[in-house]
Amino acid sequence: MTTLTRHRLFWPAVVLVVLLASNVFFAPRFFTITLQDGHLYGSLIDVLRSATPLALVALGMTVVIATGGIDLSVGSVMAIAGAVACLIIGDLPNQGSVGGVLLAVGIAIALAAVLGVWNGVLVSVIGIQPIIATLILMVAGRGIAQLLTSGQIINVSSPPFRVIGAGYFLAIPVSVIIVAAVVAAAVLLIRRSALGVLIESVGASPTASRLAGIRARGLTIMAYVFAAICAGVAGLIFSSNVASADSNAAGNLIELDAILAVVIGGTALTGGRFSIAGSVLGAVLISALDITTYTIGVPAETTLLFKAVVVVVLCLSQSAAFRAAVFRRRRAAPATPAAEVPA
Repeated sequence: MTTLTRHRLFWPAVVLVVLLASNVFFAPRFFTITLQDGHLYGSLIDVLRSATPLALVALGMTVVIATGGIDLSVGSVMAIAGAVACLIIGDLPNQGSVGGVLLAVGIAIALAAVLGVWNGVLVSVIGIQPIIATLILMVAGRGIAQLLTSGQIINVSSPPFRVIGAGYFLAIPVSVIIVAAVVAAAVLLIRRSALGVLIESVGASPTASRLAGIRARGLTIMAYVFAAICAGVAGLIFSSNVASADSNAAGNLIELDAILAVVIGGTALTGGRFSIAGSVLGAVLISALDITTYTIGVPAETTLLFKAVVVVVLCLSQSAAFRAAVFRRRRAAPATPAAEVPA
């Protein structure tokens, strides 16, 4: 039991189960999943669908943090990717053209990769601190997205593009399938090869890894490119789901939720070790927390406070020092003396 409670995913999983179970008291059919017109519907499906953009961004953020960095520009990359895709699709003679939509998606992802190279070069080659380097793109990127869209919301009416965020395949939401495929590919490439060990070595000690012959610069650039591509795909899912490009709303403050998801999943912000499964679980937990606040009727003005309380409880439960202090105090509590019997 002690080994189980010490696992990095134990307490996030417990909090997720408690959150989901608490919804039953306010929505008895919360766990009901129905099949209608070949599509799966239900609150649990909604939790997974709403978690997909955050899970992708958190996945990329995990790899960046594992190298000892951080990426604050992922929200802006989301906005740029969605804006570029919608602009190209909007100019198509036929927005229902699959080839045209694939071209728009490819250009948006390629542009996101270029932005990742920009971040990686600033950090690993020029030597700017990651938080500063990505802060530049965080501010400038949102402005670029607004310039591309002239500050307007670009609406599109493209059934093939709509499939990315709102479509279904074999009754499962396409966005969930996309995230599952990206996570599976990341696990195979990073965790099932030496690449993950090399990334962790760069995050633990860049100098030692460089002296050992590891190409730290290349790995760092690759990490930022991966994060940007994940953010670009997340931006496409977001834009597809609302059938428009909103440069103000797309990815707004998602970098903070992504960092929170990574921390909840047990990845150290100091770099050197990471957990892909933990970050995905953290994203699902945050999504479940958002839906729970609406289900139980938490007033809008106290929603952020409610979320903060849950996050604090989760962080305290994950803290070994906090648990040790609480349980040690209980064990050290003096026993109640027995009442004296009069002679």
